[in-house]
Amino acid sequence: MTEFITQNFVPLLFGGLFVFLLTGIPVAFGLAATGLLFGYIGMEVGLFPTSLFQALPQRVFGIMQNDTLLAIPFFTFMGIILERSGMAEDLLETVGQVFGPLRGGLAVAVILVGALLAATTGVVAAAVISMGLISLPIMLRYGYNRTIATGTITASGTLAQAIPPSLVLIVLADQMGRSVGDMYAGAMIPGLLLVALYIVFIAVVAFVRPKWVPALPQEARIYREANGASGHVSLLVLLAVCGAAAYAWSQVHDSVFKAWLGRTNPSPGDEVLIMSLTVASFLALGLAIVNSVTRMGLLSKLAERFTYVLIPPLVLIFLVLGTIFLGVATPTEGGAMGALGALLMAMGRRKLSGALMHQALDNTAKLATFVLFILIGSTVFSFTFNAADGHIWVEHLFDKLPGGALGFLIVVNILVFILGCFIDFFEIAFIVIPILMPVAEKILPELFPPGTPIDAIMVWFGVVLAMNLQTSFLTPPFGFALFYLRSVAAKADYKDRITGATIPAVTTAQIYKGSIAFICLQLIMVAAVIAFPGMVTGGIGSTVQIDADKALESMGLPEREAPAPMPGIDASAPGATAPSSTENNEDPMKALLESVNKEAGKK
Repeated sequence: MTEFITQNFVPLLFGGLFVFLLTGIPVAFGLAATGLLFGYIGMEVGLFPTSLFQALPQRVFGIMQNDTLLAIPFFTFMGIILERSGMAEDLLETVGQVFGPLRGGLAVAVILVGALLAATTGVVAAAVISMGLISLPIMLRYGYNRTIATGTITASGTLAQAIPPSLVLIVLADQMGRSVGDMYAGAMIPGLLLVALYIVFIAVVAFVRPKWVPALPQEARIYREANGASGHVSLLVLLAVCGAAAYAWSQVHDSVFKAWLGRTNPSPGDEVLIMSLTVASFLALGLAIVNSVTRMGLLSKLAERFTYVLIPPLVLIFLVLGTIFLGVATPTEGGAMGALGALLMAMGRRKLSGALMHQALDNTAKLATFVLFILIGSTVFSFTFNAADGHIWVEHLFDKLPGGALGFLIVVNILVFILGCFIDFFEIAFIVIPILMPVAEKILPELFPPGTPIDAIMVWFGVVLAMNLQTSFLTPPFGFALFYLRSVAAKADYKDRITGATIPAVTTAQIYKGSIAFICLQLIMVAAVIAFPGMVTGGIGSTVQIDADKALESMGLPEREAPAPMPGIDASAPGATAPSSTENNEDPMKALLESVNKEAGKK
């Protein structure tokens, strides 16, 4: 029996975890119980030393001292304050009025607002429920196809998984030991391309099946000028002026920041984009304020409303992400700035109250505690897993796969996709990712040119997993986003309060059917990220390699000389080293250069 346990310890460990989870106890406690129980069994059969868990308290305290994880409560608090202060309602109403006159305009508005909510709230449930309560009745009122309406809402809500400042990206970066800023920069282009792909799909539907996505009727357009105009011309002029200002800033950004920060390298593209959009947003807000104060009539009602509703959350997003990309703030500090900005916005909208603060703090504390307990449980589990050399067992599972690194990537994505249908992404990130990381670091560099930094490769791997997890949120019958919409969609026929017409109930089958097209779009995006990794790694700064000898030469110092061997010692013998006494008069510069070379080798 002892020999059987010793030879099959890791499979038995996973089997024990599966049994614990089947009992229905919380995942955090199931992980900790499995780790402790099998750690005790391993010590009893002589597989582990009795001192196995002596370092566990230090690991637990290390988790609580992790500054990166502080970003989770900050961004959660920011999202809850913004969502509960009525921002989603105002955004959906205003953007719906802007695009409403076009076929498919309401669906485009839902997609754009979903992207904005993703970048501010970062919570899938909040985005799906908000848009399901506000947009779905309007879309059904004016004759939208039900599968298109429900699919657009659920897919737009899941954008919170992949668009910075996503909680998924923070947790993945922490578990992979990579920079959160790099993970944000890598996910920016794929996330925006996915939004564009959704909009293109709606445009194709509007062209092929125009009756499925009708435009808003005249009586539903609430912002009109005294002469009957819609105000879109004024809005287009405002956007053109702000676009010109953004372009002008992009041309001078590099020279301004080189002079300000003393840089020598060109500014990264994502930094230029964020700062250009920030300048354009402040210009639009300034023009709207001047128009309101002076009553000059420069902007239409629609343009003014659009500016006041859309620009503040955009400025908040740009400031939070911009400071992270610029390196001015860490993600934790950026999250704190976002939380403060959300409080100021809620105060400006006169929606900040004691009840709202209590609700936001309560939900934030619950989520932060939930994450912390899962992380502690996964740490206990990984203690036993690593002690049993579980990573070697996992490597043997994948080393015989056909297709090499690509086969490993496909199998991992299928595994994560299936797991994402049943358990939350926190459990996946804290259980699966640490197990796969050592294997991924060895195998995945085969897919990249020699010399590609391992950090860039792992960030790309993390973005692929985040996009995959987003897809699993939509997959019937277990997709979480589908359940969120089902909880707020009409379960029985009801009479519309505007038209008085009877609207049939939304069925679960319609919600499931609506997700299929968007699942295909997301899988296309996952395949595109795998096929073109440059869209992720292109936004990540490359590591500068240091050649110590060239550094000496540029400083006018002599090159390093190898230390003379001691008499009677073969210099070629293994382990032969110079004595460390002060009698060898070792140049202190040599020690500095050796440390520089070691750091360069690590990078």
